[in-house]
Amino acid sequence: MRFSIDAHAIGRNLTGNEVYVRNLLQGFASLDRDSEFIAYVSEPGAASAIPERFTRKQVSPNPFLRLGWDLSRRLREDRPDLVHVQYTAPLRCPSPIVVSVHDVSYLEHPEYFRAARVLQLKVTARRTVQRAERILTPSEFSARQIQRVYGVNPDKITVVPNAVSGVFRPIPREHARPQVAARFGFASPYLLMVGDLQPRKNQVGLIAAFEALLRERPELPHHLVLTGQDSWFAERVHAAAARSPFASRIHFTGFVRDEDLLQLYAGCDVFVFPSFYEGFGLPIIEAMACGRAVACSNRTATAEVADGAGITFDPASLAEMVRALRDLLVESELRTRMERLGLQRAHGFQWKDAAAKTLAVYYEVAEKRRGAPSPRVSVAIAGRARE
Repeated sequence: MRFSIDAHAIGRNLTGNEVYVRNLLQGFASLDRDSEFIAYVSEPGAASAIPERFTRKQVSPNPFLRLGWDLSRRLREDRPDLVHVQYTAPLRCPSPIVVSVHDVSYLEHPEYFRAARVLQLKVTARRTVQRAERILTPSEFSARQIQRVYGVNPDKITVVPNAVSGVFRPIPREHARPQVAARFGFASPYLLMVGDLQPRKNQVGLIAAFEALLRERPELPHHLVLTGQDSWFAERVHAAAARSPFASRIHFTGFVRDEDLLQLYAGCDVFVFPSFYEGFGLPIIEAMACGRAVACSNRTATAEVADGAGITFDPASLAEMVRALRDLLVESELRTRMERLGLQRAHGFQWKDAAAKTLAVYYEVAEKRRGAPSPRVSVAIAGRARE
């Protein structure tokens, strides 16, 4: 079989989309040594993140050129059994399509995005979903929403949960905090939130809850650390922090690489994720894998992902957010119990499993197109994931 993957996200700091495709490719390399894989990349340095035996081909970083011409040309030349894309397939796609749709927030909450981005996704994602042989999505919540907004047959949707990179693992706080202090310049105990500075991530609400927490419990020495790259909304988040009477205790790190992110997770007392809308919520599982207690939103997919291993709250309720943070910071037994439960929960999310499920879909789609039976190959791939 020959499988093509649109890997243009690698090397572009596209956070979740980049983490997703990078880890799937590594999983494919360990599970399937027989098929040919072609990865289409945009950034010059991206090839180093692609498994060595995979074919790498360059496509334009400009989305209009990539989707309007470049990727279609590559697919006509390569003639793969299918192409796997995230959200949007090329305009003229000669190959069967498997599409990953992580969520449909652009349809349900367009106010979280720039108008041009909403318009683009409304057109291109709908066209791709309708043409796709199979839709992959990371949560049952997203599967339901995709079925509802696009009206597709539920049998066309496969839930493949995201997973945790092996980079993220427990490290003692006393080892991580000196690394954090040296790299970022603060040494106090802290709360951590990870996510691009976007309206749906609710950093403004978290800053308000942090203020309320410190007014209620002024003896707490904690700072608030917000990790994630700026977006069009970032100015409002920075302004909210600057207005705070605790501005000197609020820190922005910008985008960080996994090695630094590991230290940030490991050094925090509590990880908080107050997002209004998520198709999965990967930082929840990453924090749990680092052995840190999690407080997160009870909306959309985040409660599904935490599944009792985190303290949940209504992200629109200041009081609930403050209560969750206070309880975890003040009640050491509760925090220790949630750390233990989180570690157990994180062990259930492995990229090898996600890659095996994705490969099973690839083979089913490809062999259906060829008119050949697929169960034998799919079972073999799934079996390799358990080795």
